[in-house]
Amino acid sequence: MATVDDGPLHQPTHDTHAAWHDVRIEAVGSDPETAAAELSAFYSGHDWAVVTTDRPFSYRYSAVGDGDVTLRRLQFSGGLRGTVPPTDDYIVQWLTAGAGTPDVLQDRVPVVLDVPMLFPTAREFVVEYADHDQRLVHMSRRLVHEVADELFHTGPVSDLGIDHLHPLDPAAVARWRSSLHLLSRALREGPSGRDGGRSGGGNLFRAALSRAVVVAFLRMYPPRAVALPASVFLPRRERLRAAVEYIHEHITEPLRVADIALAAGFSVRATQEAFQHSIGRSPLHYLQHIRLHRVRLDLQHAGPGTSSVREVAQRWGFEHLGRFSAAYRVAFGEYPHTTLRR
Repeated sequence: MATVDDGPLHQPTHDTHAAWHDVRIEAVGSDPETAAAELSAFYSGHDWAVVTTDRPFSYRYSAVGDGDVTLRRLQFSGGLRGTVPPTDDYIVQWLTAGAGTPDVLQDRVPVVLDVPMLFPTAREFVVEYADHDQRLVHMSRRLVHEVADELFHTGPVSDLGIDHLHPLDPAAVARWRSSLHLLSRALREGPSGRDGGRSGGGNLFRAALSRAVVVAFLRMYPPRAVALPASVFLPRRERLRAAVEYIHEHITEPLRVADIALAAGFSVRATQEAFQHSIGRSPLHYLQHIRLHRVRLDLQHAGPGTSSVREVAQRWGFEHLGRFSAAYRVAFGEYPHTTLRR
């Protein structure tokens, strides 16, 4: 039987006010069919299958948090397999008991007990676990990207380029666990142990702890997206930053220098000079630089047989494949098809 506060947890939100809405879920049972149905609903997944093992079957699923960060746990005596669709959440999970593989079709990397692993939530993946006790942390895309911009000046990017199989630094993992401990205690007790975090001060305190969790997450899994140049953050560079941010926001469009200049309130000549002086590239060369890195990220994340170099290049605004391939080799020391095959 499941109880849910403030709507179904599996529906992501981009409303900044939704972060204050409490999420509390408790689902407990001993029926395999009910377990498959409830887990499918919580994750908007499909093809969930549950089998019994030599243990008496039972499950317990719980979640607590808000629209930005939720801490979850799944205790499952049985075998579980299901398909998880792409989601805007960043999800870190680890097992304290049992065995499992978070992505049985592509990565095929089994879980090591007590070691965090990031789900590949930008694409569909199939999970498979048995007799396990799993902890999960869901973090909203909105908050993760906001904090990434503060820490790494990533700007308004659609993809941080995080490698979900990135080798973890033990010190970063320790800081992650410490931040989770503080947030978990706050969620259990609330301010002064009485109001459950619903007061204005409690919300601010909990938001600070949630941000600390995201900071620790990004130290474990640093973004690989191209950051905004440090020079745009110097005093009196607001127009230059506006021009750079405009490029990032309209990166797939057929931009002209005149478009960039208009967005920044510069003349075309002043735009050319500002980019060359502060960034060391012309506006269009900077645009090509960012596009090449976006292509590389997509090629590195592409599944076997799911993408071609031409498709990815055209997605990021490259129409002439020969010139694109040459520019890619100059930038990265290899041809794009080599990156795709790796």
